[in-house]
Parts: sequence; C-alpha cells; structure tokens
Amino acid sequence: MTSQLFSPLPLRSGQALKNRIAKAAMEENMAGDGQVPDEELFALYRRWAAGGTGLLITGNVMVHAEALTGPAGVVLDEHSPLEPFVEWAKAGKSGGGAIWMQINHPGRQVASDMPGVVWGPTDIPVELGRHSGRFGRPTAMTPQQIEETVARHAVTARRAEQAGFDGVEIHAAHGYLLSQFLSPLVNKRTDQWGGSLENRARMLLDIVRAVRAAVSPSFAVAVKLNSADFQRGGFDTGDARQVIEMLDPLGVDLVELSGGSYESPAMTGRPADARTQAREAYFLDLAKDLVRTSPLPLMLTGGITRRASAEEVLDSGVAVIGMGTALAVTPDLPDRWREQREADRQMRRVNWSDKALASAAGMALVRYQLRRLARGGSPRPGTHPAIALISEWRMQRKALRSYRSWLSRPRSAA
Repeated sequence: MTSQLFSPLPLRSGQALKNRIAKAAMEENMAGDGQVPDEELFALYRRWAAGGTGLLITGNVMVHAEALTGPAGVVLDEHSPLEPFVEWAKAGKSGGGAIWMQINHPGRQVASDMPGVVWGPTDIPVELGRHSGRFGRPTAMTPQQIEETVARHAVTARRAEQAGFDGVEIHAAHGYLLSQFLSPLVNKRTDQWGGSLENRARMLLDIVRAVRAAVSPSFAVAVKLNSADFQRGGFDTGDARQVIEMLDPLGVDLVELSGGSYESPAMTGRPADARTQAREAYFLDLAKDLVRTSPLPLMLTGGITRRASAEEVLDSGVAVIGMGTALAVTPDLPDRWREQREADRQMRRVNWSDKALASAAGMALVRYQLRRLARGGSPRPGTHPAIALISEWRMQRKALRSYRSWLSRPRSAA
C-alpha cells in the first residue's frame, strides 16, 4: 500500500499541501528588537523548509502588543513593520512547502512579571498550586474588549496575507484566551459569551468569521482546538465535536487537535488521562473518536516521532500529522522518512515529580534546540533540562527589559 504521508492534500481554499507532514507550532520566543522576527527566526525556518515538510506553522504570533505569552514573543498588529514578516514568509516557503502563521491571545496565561494586561472570560486565575504566583491575576473582559480582540485577530490575519503567508491558524487550545472561553471551568460568564457551549464558542466563531472576511478566499484559515482539556468538568471530546461542526460552515480549511493547558500539560507528553498514556500520538484515541463525525479535515499533533506512528495516525482518517519536538531535534525528519530512515536521537524526557516545573523545563529544552538550529548548530537533545531552564530564565530576563522598554514607547500605524 502506498503511504499517504507523501500524497498532497487539497484544501477548501484551493490550496494543496504537498504532503501530510506539518511542523506544528512551538513557541519559539525568539523575537528580535521591536517584537518582530529577525535573522535567527529566518534561519530556523529555512532549516525546516529544507527538511521536507509540507506545512510549517509558526509559533505564537500575538495579536495584542500588551498581551504576550513571553517577553520575546512576536507581535503583528496594525503598527508592526511588515518587512520582517515578508522575510519570514519567504524563509518558510523556501523549500516549496506552505507556511501558516499561528495567531493568538494568551488571555490569563501571562506571567506575573509581564507588563500589559491579563484578561480572561472571568477573573478566575491559573491554578498551579505553589506555582500559581507565576501568572498574573486576570480581570474579566468587557464586551468592548472582546469585540476589539476579535478585530485584532482579523488585522493580524490580513497583514499575514499581505506579508506572503499562505494561511493563519487561530489558536483556541492549550488554555489560551479562546480555550478559556470554551472551558466551563474558566468561563463562568452569565452574558452572551457564557453558559451554553454555543455562547462559550461565540468569540472563536466571531474571530473565524472576521478573519475569513479580512482575507482572500484562497488564503487558508485553520483552528487549533483541544480534543480535551484533561480536567474534570472541563472542555471534552463531545464539546470538541460540536465546535468542529460549528466551524464547518465558516470556511475553515483544517482543524488541528491537541490537548491540555498549563494546568494540565498533556501537550508536553504528561497526559492526565489513562487512555492517552501511549508514548507517541498522545491524542490519537480522542482523534479517532472525532474523525468519524468531523466534516473538516483534522490534523493531529502530540508526540509523533516515528514514521510508523505517523502512518497509523493517517490510517485512522486524520488528514495531517503535526510534529513539534521531533523536528526540533531532527529538522530533516520528513526527508529521512522518504528515504526509509528514522531519527537517530530523541529529546531527553523530563521526569520531574513537579509537573508544572517539568512542563516548563520540557518547553525550555525544546527552545534550547531551536536556538541552536537558528544559529547554524546541531541540536543537543541530551542537554540536562535544568541547564536549559536556567538558560531560558536568563534570556527571558533580558527580553523582559527589552519588551518593557518597547511597550513604553509610542507606536504609529505602519
């Protein structure tokens, strides 16, 4: 049987992905001065583009300059210069594949030492036990702030298309703002954005409509959605099925399935659900459940490192497999698979008992590899997670000073 891995995937927008392998978004936190991409990000994406992926999805690009997941986050709003994004799009397309920009608002998942705003559907803070103080205390968004945030997503998407990107992915997973609105545990609103799932999904659906209206029909629009939040009483697979059905008539090309949040970090390979304990394709059981009824093509991300696992996912009916960590360690993995070869190394697993700290160390370890790739080096996946975490903290402190200074300066529309 011919492998589906290297067959093209036509999308509703008229685009066709050259194969079924995508680099899923990893939060690089590598913005240069002015919160824009610079040569390091360009070099990193050229490495991936040369490795054979059909689709590159960027790490978080923030729609609101005052709401960043980290101080070295990239911002694309009405004031951002477009030239660096033009270069980024060129780098991502240099291998013949497509590049989509993941666009996001962190909501309440903002570090407590960050300037700017910490918003949520309600004022319920992130609960991480003794680490809870790492995050700011959120304030409930007003209707005006919700409407302005919808508009910001549309502005970022329009400018991404102008810069030469092939599409955007709206981030509604991993506990960020839209995921917070979808969650019955976090969203306790009593107005039109709270209560029923239809109300909790309203902001996401309004953003999809606004984005689709702001870009051309041939520009791809995707949504990243949790298959489940892995929290008792939270957003679950049944909710995900209904949201996918709501997205179907709105011109969405693809839905990427992941899972978890900072409170339950299943996306880093520490699933809180017994059904997803497999070392690879963490969310495959849930995806199989969703793919049977989904009217939209699905992409599955989470823990895939071997070709056999990727083919198992595609055989289940999923249209695209997404990889993050595997491509941070082996940026040419798709080309290796084409040649019947596998990765010769794996990322070191972080088995610390403190799950919140282990999740942070795991993400720091990934970003440590990304910075090495961006500087022309080879990954060092065996690096001790504590070393990566200390390196990350040092860089974050420096980036925080730069971000504070940038945010305090007046900006004019580009």
